[in-house]
Amino acid sequence: MIRDMSGRRFLDLIVLGLIAGSFVGCSNKTSKSDSSNENSSSNTAQLFTVPAEQLQHLQILTVQPTNWPRILRLTGTVAFNGFETTPVISQVGGPVSRILVSPGQQVRQHAPMLYISSPDYSQLRANYLKARDAHSLAYKNYVRAQDLYGHHAIAERDLQAAESAEVQAQADMQASEQSLRVLGIPRPDTLIENPTSPEVPVIAPLGGEVVERLCAPGQVIQAGVTQCFTISNMATVWVLANVYQNQLAYVHVGDPVTITTDAYKKEFHGRISFMGAALDPTSRTLQARIDTQNTDHLLKKDMYVTATVSAGEISDALVVPDASILRDNDNMPFVYLEVSPAKFARRSVQLGESGNGKVQILSGLKPGEKVAGDGSLFLQFANSLQQ
Repeated sequence: MIRDMSGRRFLDLIVLGLIAGSFVGCSNKTSKSDSSNENSSSNTAQLFTVPAEQLQHLQILTVQPTNWPRILRLTGTVAFNGFETTPVISQVGGPVSRILVSPGQQVRQHAPMLYISSPDYSQLRANYLKARDAHSLAYKNYVRAQDLYGHHAIAERDLQAAESAEVQAQADMQASEQSLRVLGIPRPDTLIENPTSPEVPVIAPLGGEVVERLCAPGQVIQAGVTQCFTISNMATVWVLANVYQNQLAYVHVGDPVTITTDAYKKEFHGRISFMGAALDPTSRTLQARIDTQNTDHLLKKDMYVTATVSAGEISDALVVPDASILRDNDNMPFVYLEVSPAKFARRSVQLGESGNGKVQILSGLKPGEKVAGDGSLFLQFANSLQQ
């Protein structure tokens, strides 16, 4: 009996211990939930009061609808002006013997850029010299035939044959002369005086800056295929800006644009000259081409820029000073709203365009509401003390 009684008491003690432990766990969970509720409530906006003597340091503004300039900030990249850029391609083949220019150098139109040792040029030069000599002989025969025909020494048929031979020889000489001009020989008649050389110059088709060099000494150039250089007039460049679908109604050809980049403090000015015909299927943007002045050659190809477009006005827009906008720990914007005299509360807002010290409020405020301007930081500090 005694043993049975002691065993039952031992079991009762174990049961009571388990029940007590469960009560403790519940109390801990309750305390944790209460503390989390307190933390969450502390993060929410709360009404707080500012003493009257401190209100004089605050700027209270009444939100009123106004006309606000619609400013579109478009991302874009710099590209060469396609109308002022050209590849330099040799019309003859052969190894590169000399290179006269390098990237960044300015060249004039028709200036030699490199020399190619070309057997094609040697053949064209020989053809021209032969055609020139043949024409000279045919012309002398024609003049002689005219004199003989005037003295009735030859028949008219012989005169016509001499005239035909002179015309054909002249056509052959002009064809060979044009072939040399295409290669960059502006005066083929000087080839008779100059020493024989297999080198032919590759000339600049237009003036500008050498922006790319795509050949090396000794490289074999294929006629009409191998690109040697790229020349571009960097005084004007293109900015290719991305316009989102909801912005298309406000962007037009001819609109003035201000270009900025984080590389310089200077602003660049241009004008929209072309709008693409189709949207990019991935980014859902339309490309706008902006002709931009680049007189100092500061803008470089593939540089990231921001294109600012003035696209009319927004009617009945709500704006507040920049000083009214504060941010919480999650970097979300908010303002301090005066709910009643000397009583303030936080109000989350959604921001729009900004400029001239003001920012547009897309949502979160209504016309007639009063917000704090200068001194909002003081309210944020006072709010944290009263929580």
